[in-house]
Amino acid sequence: MSSTAFIEPLPVIEFVAQLLCRDISVRPLTDSDRVKIKKALRGVKVEVTHRGNMRRKYRISGLTSQATRELSFPVDDRGTVKTVVQYFLETYGFNIQHTTLPCLQVGNQQRPNYLPMEVCKIVEGQRYSKRLNEKQITALLKVTCQRPQEREKDILQTVHHNAYYEDPYAQEFGIKIDEQLASVEARVLPPPRKMVNGGRVSHWACINFSRNVQDNAAKVFCHELAIMCQISGMNFAPEPVLPVLSARPEHVERALKARYHDAMNASKPPGKELDLLIVILPDNNGSLYGDLKRICETELGLVSQCCLTKHVFKMSKQYLANVALKINVKVGGRNTVLVDALARRIRLVTDRPTIIFGADVTHPHPGEDSSPSIAAVVASQDWPEITKYAGLVSAQAHRQELIQDLFKVWQDPQRGTVTGGMIKELLISFKRATGQKPQRIIFYRDGVSEGQFYQVLLFELDAIRKACASLEPNYQPPVTFVVVQKRHHTRLFANNHNDQRTVDRSGNILPGTVVDSKICHPTEFDFYLCSHAGIQGTSRPAHYHVLWDENKFTADELQTLTNNLCYTYARCTRSVSIVPPAYYAHLAAFRARFYMEPDTSDSGSVASGARGGPPQGGPRSSTRFGNVAVRPLPALKENVKRVMFYC
Repeated sequence: MSSTAFIEPLPVIEFVAQLLCRDISVRPLTDSDRVKIKKALRGVKVEVTHRGNMRRKYRISGLTSQATRELSFPVDDRGTVKTVVQYFLETYGFNIQHTTLPCLQVGNQQRPNYLPMEVCKIVEGQRYSKRLNEKQITALLKVTCQRPQEREKDILQTVHHNAYYEDPYAQEFGIKIDEQLASVEARVLPPPRKMVNGGRVSHWACINFSRNVQDNAAKVFCHELAIMCQISGMNFAPEPVLPVLSARPEHVERALKARYHDAMNASKPPGKELDLLIVILPDNNGSLYGDLKRICETELGLVSQCCLTKHVFKMSKQYLANVALKINVKVGGRNTVLVDALARRIRLVTDRPTIIFGADVTHPHPGEDSSPSIAAVVASQDWPEITKYAGLVSAQAHRQELIQDLFKVWQDPQRGTVTGGMIKELLISFKRATGQKPQRIIFYRDGVSEGQFYQVLLFELDAIRKACASLEPNYQPPVTFVVVQKRHHTRLFANNHNDQRTVDRSGNILPGTVVDSKICHPTEFDFYLCSHAGIQGTSRPAHYHVLWDENKFTADELQTLTNNLCYTYARCTRSVSIVPPAYYAHLAAFRARFYMEPDTSDSGSVASGARGGPPQGGPRSSTRFGNVAVRPLPALKENVKRVMFYC
């Protein structure tokens, strides 16, 4: 069963009033109101209501820049001009009331067609594909979130009600649809044993951008956070190198650069950079978060941890503990290390140097036609522990799924033909960190649909091979290429909802449940793994599909490795739903979008002036795909690349 949001079929005037949360007849629209209305209505179908039963439908292309009362158009070849207000009164006997509002523009720019808002109603049954705000997401989840037992019952009732078993079209093709769920065998993998490594923070500072937080409250919060970091196992200095600095959000760049230089002068010995910057943000911070991360990570080389005002006042132990987890990995610590990894007991991983990659591409939301897609690749740096992942990001053509910057060749005026790209840079980084070159590659690729499997495999496996060969002749470590999918419609229910050997307290199947028969591919290597514990709703298992395997993993070995890795996710102490390298790649790509579009809090995000810098590991020019030039992301600083800055 699937759910999605639809646009309410309201009169356009009412829709706009709800969108702006005010009576739109009282005061004129501001420029930001117009932008908001245009983004919400562009592409939406409306029907006219002023022509009786002739309810013709149109698709909205934009808004007029002028108010309805100012709009006129030619009515014949002699240049006779008529106003929109006059035309509607004479032609339809309709007197326009809201003359200060803009008209909806339908049709194209060459032949614009103006429709006053008050004669239009949104057509019923239109799916809303743009981004939902937090309130809408909460409302949707409230309706769709069902416990497994309820969901299973609903599915069976729907199948019975729709009588698929009697469907004449299915029968025509000899298809029989069972009224019962398919019964499959599953097994539950045991959780791995874990331990912790604490990082070190000797020089840190705090900047407070919230007007609601006084200096003393910020100081107390930082002190409590420092104590929690110490309790969590970190070597964390109890006091900052400088007192808390309060600054205004509009002065973010000036405040960051001043504190960075002041801290270097205040350190002993002078010149030591900050290990960590703690930042207190207003709860509604618009583009501040994105600007701050871009400046810290691409200009100053600063690792930062942001905290919202509401958490500063609550200061719950659970929150502080979660922030301490994030800080630890950002400064080079490890939150979880598999005991079997330390004991060199993971076959095909700890027997010889193995690098594990995660890769993902995030695309702009529907309706954002000019934004680039962002590719991110992370790679483990701490064999045999496999918990620290360095990350690289790159902008590429809009909605391009193949990762373009995995391997690159370009001409340099001094050096001639130069090779680079994300894979090569991460392989070099692994060798620097471990002293050994990888002898085995495991590549988890997220976000690929079944129709793109082999296109992605051919292109990206070829890039991996070329990157390896560019480092050393005949260097071709064996590769295992696995696609990770969460967007599918398979759900697994326990045979007996009361059997505690197969379900947890939420009624979901236990973490570690694996299914690799009957509902999987008849000849290829794939499996479903529910690696996380369900909290609410019905758990969605991850689907892992092995497209290429030169390391010759058995099903048991790859399933166990994948499940065990899910317990090493840095931001929480539980296991997560997809393998962490794929998760980290998603986080890194999402972080990089903030560099270009600092305000991604709602669908009204606009590209900001992220300045300069090459695509990671490449030449300093815009990359071209087809005829579209893609503005490169600002380059990450070297010390930022090496740590898990995206957590």
